[in-house]
Amino acid sequence: MANILIFDSGMGGLSVYRELSQTLSGHQYLYLFDNAYFPYGELSESRLVERVVELFSAFVALYPVDIAIIACNTASTHVLPALRQCLSIPVVGVVPAIKPAAEYSRQRQLAHPNLQAHIGLLATPGTVSRRYTAELVQSFAADLQVSMLGTTELVKMAEDKLAGQPVDLKRLQQILAPWLGEQAPDTLVLGCTHFPLLAFEISQCLPQTKLIDSGAAIARRVGSLLLQPALASSNKPVQIEDKAGILFCTELTKKALQQARAFSKEGFGELNCFVP
Repeated sequence: MANILIFDSGMGGLSVYRELSQTLSGHQYLYLFDNAYFPYGELSESRLVERVVELFSAFVALYPVDIAIIACNTASTHVLPALRQCLSIPVVGVVPAIKPAAEYSRQRQLAHPNLQAHIGLLATPGTVSRRYTAELVQSFAADLQVSMLGTTELVKMAEDKLAGQPVDLKRLQQILAPWLGEQAPDTLVLGCTHFPLLAFEISQCLPQTKLIDSGAAIARRVGSLLLQPALASSNKPVQIEDKAGILFCTELTKKALQQARAFSKEGFGELNCFVP
C-alpha cells in the first residue's frame, strides 16, 4: 500500500481521485487543497512557486508520502521543476489531453470521412495562452482543426457545485456559445481538473461531443510508478479512522466544510486544516 497525495488549489483534483480510486484501489489517498490561496490563476508565477514549494516541504515533513500528484494545470506548468528539485519522491503533473483527443478525432474521421475533425480545448485562460499548450497542439494535432476557449468561471462553478449550489445551465451555454450548434467540436479536451466535475452539464450543452480529460493518463503514470521496487514494498500507510482518504485544507472556512461533503461520499474522513 502506498500513500498517494493529490494536490490542487481547490476541488478539481476530486476528478483525478475518482479515476485513481477506480483503477488503483487499496492505497491510502491524501488530498490537500490550498483554498487559502485559491484560485492559483491569480497568483504571479514566482509567488505560486514559492507557495507550493513551502506547502509541500512542510506537508511531506509531517506525513509520509510516496507519490505526489499536482492535479492543477496552472501549478503543473510552473511548479513541477522546483518541486522535483526539492523533493525525493516522484511528482506527477497534469497536462491537457491533446494527444488522446487527436487519436480519437482521427479515428472518428476515418469512420465518417465526410465529417471534419475538430478538437476543442476548454481550459483556463492561462493554459490556453501558454506556449506549452501550443507545442502540444503542434506535436499531436497539427493536422486537425483545434479551437480553444479559456474561462475561469467554470472553475468557480465547479467549486460551487461541490458546495451544493445548482449549476446555472443558461450561463454555461453562454460560456460555451462559440461551440454550440454546427460549430460544436467532435472532441472536447477538459483542460482543467475542475471541468470533469461539470461533465454532465457540459454534455447537456454539447450532446454530440466526446469529452476527454487527463484522469486516465495520470492513473496510468501513477500505476507505472507503483511498480517500482521502492514503492511496491511501501508498508507505512497513514490512516485516520480507517478511511480510504484523508482530506486537508489550508483554511477552515464554511465553504470548505460544505465542499468536504463531496469527499465524504467518496470515502474520505473529516476535513483537517493544514497550515505550513
